[in-house]
Amino acid sequence: MRIVVTGRIPEAALETLRQAGEVRMSETNRPLTPGELREAVGGASAIVSMLHDKIDGSVADAAGPGLRVVANVAVGYDNIDVAALAERGVLTTNTPGVLTDATADLAFGLLLALTRRLVEGDRLLRARRPWSFHLGFMLGSGLQGKTLGIVGLGQIGRAVARRARAFGMHIIYSGRSRSAAENELDARFVTQDELLTTADVVSLHCPLTPETRHLIDASALAAMKPSAVLVNTTRGPVVDEPALADALARGEIAGAALDVFEKEPEVEPRLLELDNVVLTPHLGSATVETRTEMALLAARNVISVLGGGEPVTPVPAG
Repeated sequence: MRIVVTGRIPEAALETLRQAGEVRMSETNRPLTPGELREAVGGASAIVSMLHDKIDGSVADAAGPGLRVVANVAVGYDNIDVAALAERGVLTTNTPGVLTDATADLAFGLLLALTRRLVEGDRLLRARRPWSFHLGFMLGSGLQGKTLGIVGLGQIGRAVARRARAFGMHIIYSGRSRSAAENELDARFVTQDELLTTADVVSLHCPLTPETRHLIDASALAAMKPSAVLVNTTRGPVVDEPALADALARGEIAGAALDVFEKEPEVEPRLLELDNVVLTPHLGSATVETRTEMALLAARNVISVLGGGEPVTPVPAG
């Protein structure tokens, strides 16, 4: 059996995949073009894909009738046409759970960097600009007693809430339904409108769907408090970046911290010019331990399916 890996993954995961067949891994860390991707997957029984790979019916057809599973090395699977694959008898899997803590850590790190002006201070020193300590110098804002509004109280959202409680924050959340974890987290379920108008921090943890694309648009930003900040570690298109740049420039909100972008690796140019914005290049799961475990989970899914078993972490076809 041929297993095609569309980007570099840790050797431990490759060793696991070799138990099932011949492994062909792309030697580049850039996204494959659509043509390169279709060419690479020819004859594949399994595809281990990255979050930037658009896997649709045409890719499955290029692989051929022997394709049985696409294992996405990510929690989200908005890059995969799951229904089109299911029509062709191809299973889709993802890697939930293993990156929860790493992403929650980064989300809270971004929040602290923004509210305490850590990156701004670092830039000041590196530019060798003159400074001296005084009680009004580079004042940020504290988190204790503030309200964190979590959009999507899934695994990562709950992990962020636990960290926020340790900082003395109040928790509210919105989503498609109430969470069984709200009592444990002392979190209050509210409408999205109430969350936007009430929260001091809005942190996004919802999946990217047609309904959540540009969920945070000009009207949503206008509803937020002028002192509020936005944190996005889920998917870039959940935020309308030009609208965000406008809101920040007009002072409609106090700041933003983003790890994901709508047209990665591109970033809305105006965001790069603002001091009240912290930007990181999609580092949510970027620890050695987490990225290794993600790749290993994808490999275990492939091994199980090609061995005639059920996937470990299947994505629902419907």
